[in-house]
Amino acid sequence: MFGKIKYITEGVAHVEANLLEGQDSDVMNMNVVFEAPDQRILGEVEEVNNDTIKIRFLGEFLDNRYVSGVIRKPLLTSKIRTIKPEELKELVGVYDETTLYIGKSSIYKDYSVCVKLNDLFANHMAIFGNTGSGKSWGVSRLVQNMFSNPKTISYNANIFIFDAYGEYKTAFKDLNKINPLYSYKFITTNPQDPGDKVLKIPTHLLTLDDYTLLLQCDNHSQIPIIERSLKLAKIFSEDSERVVAYKNHLIAKALLAILYSNETAKEKKNEIFRIIEVCHTNDFNFDATVQGLGYTRNFSECFEIDSNGNFGESVLINEYILKFLNEELEATEEPAQPYYKLKDFADALEFTLISEGFLHNQTLYDDAIILKVRLNSILNSFVGKFFDYDKYINQDQYIASLLMNDNNRKSQIVNINLEDIDDTYAKIFVKIMSRFFFEFAKKRTDRASIPFHLFLEEAHRYVSKDADTFLIGYNIFERIAKEGRKYGVLLNIISQRPVEISETVISQCSNFLIFKMTHPKDIEYIRTMLPNISNDVIEKQKILQPGNCVGFGGAFKLPMIIKLDKPNPAPYSQSCNIESVWPVKMQNNNQKQSN
Repeated sequence: MFGKIKYITEGVAHVEANLLEGQDSDVMNMNVVFEAPDQRILGEVEEVNNDTIKIRFLGEFLDNRYVSGVIRKPLLTSKIRTIKPEELKELVGVYDETTLYIGKSSIYKDYSVCVKLNDLFANHMAIFGNTGSGKSWGVSRLVQNMFSNPKTISYNANIFIFDAYGEYKTAFKDLNKINPLYSYKFITTNPQDPGDKVLKIPTHLLTLDDYTLLLQCDNHSQIPIIERSLKLAKIFSEDSERVVAYKNHLIAKALLAILYSNETAKEKKNEIFRIIEVCHTNDFNFDATVQGLGYTRNFSECFEIDSNGNFGESVLINEYILKFLNEELEATEEPAQPYYKLKDFADALEFTLISEGFLHNQTLYDDAIILKVRLNSILNSFVGKFFDYDKYINQDQYIASLLMNDNNRKSQIVNINLEDIDDTYAKIFVKIMSRFFFEFAKKRTDRASIPFHLFLEEAHRYVSKDADTFLIGYNIFERIAKEGRKYGVLLNIISQRPVEISETVISQCSNFLIFKMTHPKDIEYIRTMLPNISNDVIEKQKILQPGNCVGFGGAFKLPMIIKLDKPNPAPYSQSCNIESVWPVKMQNNNQKQSN
């Protein structure tokens, strides 16, 4: 079949072809070994002509262990033979308690592809492919395989799937049938079944960075406004006399600034009434009783303007306001465990507007109003209810609650369905929750002892080239991509448009499963971002059948075409069946004519 080596060029051997009729198709993509004393170099047949076979060098067997890459070329006198079964097992792996079964080899029909769990899941992974290429089925099968190995029980796995379309609900519903110790949890923005859990994010766990993203800040000048509002929301979360006094102090301070301004009495009245309308207490409201010498007035009555254009009760107003002014209250500290809701944060934002002089700075006031409008839009929309957490909980407890089911059983797979949320808020939700996991993992004394695997379906919706780094100094997905591996937070990005995904994230992925892709920009982007990817891999993935992928990276000894088994159960990802939807059965000819 293989004759002598004619000559060797850069990375390729040109070999005499001694093929019988019809054998040319049998040897394509076959792995062969160039054998000589103390040398076994692995190659792959990439081209067959009438008299020449081109074989590309892949690596070398050293002491029965395969090492990728070739330092030395084979001798011209090397014997060329097909790969032996024991050598092939070294390449495709063996199924045991330390490995994961991926699928069947598309080249070697009787062999399965198994990779070391650590090599695949201790690193970030990317799964790319066109719509209809079998990504969802492939991901479902891959995750099902994690729990199907009878030689090990992956009880401590923490798989979080951010599901863009609710596809995976059906794929993992029978997880406990594999082993009663396993449990699956479905969290959603649109519960349909009794076991579905509504997504809830505790407002009091959000940081300044989270609010910056949630309110879609446009520039840095808005961040101090949010920072001040966040501090006040935490302080106001306590129901104490000091908090009431602090609120009164803030209102008094704002009112005095207006009273001592150069505006007319009418303008002052309008501004003061606008403040009282949005920020009021028992002591500062329109109906609050103001005590004079031998008479009383409602607070609003004190601002009647006399014939000289002044407040008739200016002395009474000043005396009343000044008694609430207490600069010592500015040192009020935030409580250790503040609990507040999004509406409370909105109230704190109102106090921020009056307490920091924003009313008299048009630019800052405009920035603040934009934040206020966006916040009120969230509160009055479908999105607001997902921040309505009904009790205090710390970050560790919240993550534990995500993993626990009603029967107090730990879930190994948590599917978070975001299909009813538009892209803007879905991205924010995923970023916030990813930060929770990352911060939780960083706090562990025993580093990476509680790993989290985040599967991001339609990752181009979330892991995009945003302005986060400009605004808050980092992008959470890029930070996880660069630092998450050592803390045990691993990204698994799934997308049909890699060109829209952050370059930093893709560059940090160590393993790839690439289903059929045809868009030239996506193909070129992968080629550019992954300098070690060969043209052979690029060409192979262009012609893959649905359900087949090219696996390559640190977990694979060499790039392999893998046929994944059909998932059981399957995800809810089928295409529309036009043949069954369009036809209509006609009762008789008259009905047919009338229609």
